[in-house]
Amino acid sequence: DYDADRAAVIELSKSKGLKAIITCGPDPKDYKLTFDLVRKHPKFVFAVVGIHPEYVKKFSEEEITAAMATIEQNRDKIVGIGETGLDYSYIIGEGRRERQRQMFAKFIRLAKRLDLPIVVHLRNGEDKDEHDVFDDAFEILEREGAKRVQLHMFGSRRLVSRAIKNGWYISTNTICLRSKSYSKVVRDTPMERLMLETDAPWLHPSFDKEKRNDPTHVREVAERVAEIKKINVADVVKQTTENAIGFFKLRI
Repeated sequence: DYDADRAAVIELSKSKGLKAIITCGPDPKDYKLTFDLVRKHPKFVFAVVGIHPEYVKKFSEEEITAAMATIEQNRDKIVGIGETGLDYSYIIGEGRRERQRQMFAKFIRLAKRLDLPIVVHLRNGEDKDEHDVFDDAFEILEREGAKRVQLHMFGSRRLVSRAIKNGWYISTNTICLRSKSYSKVVRDTPMERLMLETDAPWLHPSFDKEKRNDPTHVREVAERVAEIKKINVADVVKQTTENAIGFFKLRI
């Protein structure tokens, strides 16, 4: 989505006052490009890499093992593992979901071994009343002893307190501009455990699917969080920036 103007987007982000960009390589085919971006933009572009849970059906066990080996070999180029997690919307069938859960556990162990945080993607399917993705994910995270956890675009209000008790972080994006349930998650999350994101190139603030999102729209997210929390936007920016720098151990 950024092939034509990636450098311009990075420069625009700098001009808008962003201190850093964390980009995600969720597919092994993207790893080289991701590492190259980190090399070309030191102390501004940082990377997390992993295998997105919806991709579990397209990789063999050998390919997953090879991807993990590549991550381990490039430990110095990344600040986290992700996206990893569970996606019951795209992955249907107990066999594939069980394989997804096993892959999730493997990436948690890899992150612990490399002393890296994990960025966790969770999405329910239509059968959420019988098979809740959040319950399954929390059981795996707790069983594996995951400590440095960012729950990306987290939408389960009933589990906010449990996440906070575990010392995990919750991040929100432009979804909170229109969703009451996501806004309630923001309201219930202490500022000390909240981070902001854009999920770019998806989720443009206008929610026009034809429009591409970019990192600069994190400002709208900060403004909405300030509105929900009834605090100053500057305080939101300061606290969430500190949270992200500390969580990912960014050297900027």
